[in-house]
Amino acid sequence: MKAALVLGLAALTLLTPAATSALSVQEAILLAKPAVALVTAEVRGEVTLNCGRGAVTVRPMPFIETGTGWFIDGKGYLVTNAHVVEPAHRMPPWVIHELKKKAIDQACVDPALRAQGLMRGQRPDLEDSIRRDATARAMATAQVTPRPMLSVLLSSGVSLNAEVVKFSPPLAFDLNGKPSPEAGRDLALLRVKDAVYPAIRVSDREAQIGDPVHIIGFPGVVLSHELLNKSATLEASVTNGAVSGFKQDSIGQDIVQTDAAAAHGNSGGPAVGDDAALLGVMTFTTLTPSGGAIVQGFNFLIPARDVKKFLAGTPVVPGQSKFNDAWQAGLDALFAERYATAVARLAEANALQPNLTDVRRVFAEAEARLKNPPPRPFPWAWATLGVTVLSVGVYGGMFGRRWWKNRYRIQPAQVIAAIESGRNPQLVDVRTKTDFETSPLRLPGAVRLDPDAVLAGQPEAEPSAEREQLVVVYDTTPGEATAEKVAQALRTRGFKSVRILKGGLGGWTNARLPVESKSYLPSIGLEIYKNLTLGDLERRKFRPGELIVKEGDDPRGEAFVVHAGTVQIRRTFDGVEKILSTLGEGELFGELALFRSAPRSADVVAATEVELLVLKTERLDWLIRNRPQLTAEVVRRLANWVVQTDRERALSNR
Repeated sequence: MKAALVLGLAALTLLTPAATSALSVQEAILLAKPAVALVTAEVRGEVTLNCGRGAVTVRPMPFIETGTGWFIDGKGYLVTNAHVVEPAHRMPPWVIHELKKKAIDQACVDPALRAQGLMRGQRPDLEDSIRRDATARAMATAQVTPRPMLSVLLSSGVSLNAEVVKFSPPLAFDLNGKPSPEAGRDLALLRVKDAVYPAIRVSDREAQIGDPVHIIGFPGVVLSHELLNKSATLEASVTNGAVSGFKQDSIGQDIVQTDAAAAHGNSGGPAVGDDAALLGVMTFTTLTPSGGAIVQGFNFLIPARDVKKFLAGTPVVPGQSKFNDAWQAGLDALFAERYATAVARLAEANALQPNLTDVRRVFAEAEARLKNPPPRPFPWAWATLGVTVLSVGVYGGMFGRRWWKNRYRIQPAQVIAAIESGRNPQLVDVRTKTDFETSPLRLPGAVRLDPDAVLAGQPEAEPSAEREQLVVVYDTTPGEATAEKVAQALRTRGFKSVRILKGGLGGWTNARLPVESKSYLPSIGLEIYKNLTLGDLERRKFRPGELIVKEGDDPRGEAFVVHAGTVQIRRTFDGVEKILSTLGEGELFGELALFRSAPRSADVVAATEVELLVLKTERLDWLIRNRPQLTAEVVRRLANWVVQTDRERALSNR
């Protein structure tokens, strides 16, 4: 009887119109997100220096600082942190110093290493010695001609030049640890070209303990600036939390404390409430050591009232925008299921500022619902009750089976949460011998256990953890089959909290979480191994002096990764054999013939005992098309080869 009453109430609930609320969290975030943009302060420059062989001029990699900005009104004014734009706006001495350091590496260190047949990382001791000598010789006299640039990238992919129209410096301290006299509110007002932009309004009320907080921005752990600068579109990330306290900074200015997560790249981003109005501006974060690692702490916001004070005397009208009117009307109509009105108003917003990511996605959803509207609820209560009971049974069975399968599994994000909460989980690598030897990657701080030894019941084959401690086992087998068997065996031995990492090592790397390497790897090797976590690759071994690849041969659709040992790239010029380069662990070779659809361009010989991983054309092609960071590393290496070749040609023609 009681069960029937509960089901009856559930059916009546479905048939009763829901009470309307001001804004849902989804609506609040959608209202604010289009106004958020990526701010990049970039300082390029030409550096003239003398490494001991005469003055040379180089263009080092630029100094780049990224952060988040947001439109305060629809005329083209944005707010961000002063420390985000400071490198390009004021060019402090440390920025020039960084350019000099990069120039010394490029002009002095790299040529000295190449002269000895080495690359960065192969001989760290020698590299550090060369760098110290070059710095002592060239740093003081190096001359820098800087070229600062400040830009704003919208989520549509449109990049706009920006200028600083008002600047309140960030906190800084002198040599005695006292705040600098010019220290201010760490805010900057930027101006871009005239157009109609989204805008975020500023809240009129004071934040209270427990108020919901949604921080919007571009944390570097999600998107690296190299990819963002080349991407056609981008999308801000949202983290959620609450107001957790009120503090003051070193010069007595009020700040709002929140537990909403933030990272490098969120600086200057808006923190909005459930009404889509600004509660504060992200200014700085705290990091807390835990078990030898640095984990997320609390974050701090500049209060909305201080943003208003900063804007006093400027032509800014906070929150005013024609785009906002159309955008909010379109969202209201969409959530009220008035799809024709939603399409018309969203099209109006898209015409004012085209192709913003959220606008484009919501517009497509409204059009789809207009063409295929959702069916009306069936009008009969008993039929609804029957459907409810059936759904509960079906979905209950599905969820029950899913829960049973996943009851001991844990997501990568949950592992990070456990680390941040101080539980200090013991990470255990139980990959098969073949999988373990194929990939040099592992989770940070993980210990290795042979799964065969664990399953055989060998006493020493168990983690060095307390029986009550959280133990997370991972592997690379489909469905985490090996980890599942090992977890069961460890529970039988008395470990009470053993979990299986869902997705294994591949799930961890796909979540873009940090990994460790068993040995030094170049960046291209690290990116390749991140995406080759299964031990299903062909491996080949060669003795010292053995020919691996012969010039002129058909590449047979194969490229190679040096898994162990060293190889030499050789070529004969006018009857004289020359060593073009020496490659070590983690280096990729043989891919040029695949890109060019041409025979091998040089001989490759094993300099030591060598083990190679064989990459087939289709697999390498898929990785390059689907893993942007690997693509960037391949392009960067090809570019360095082109520059080196041009330099060698120039020297040979003198």
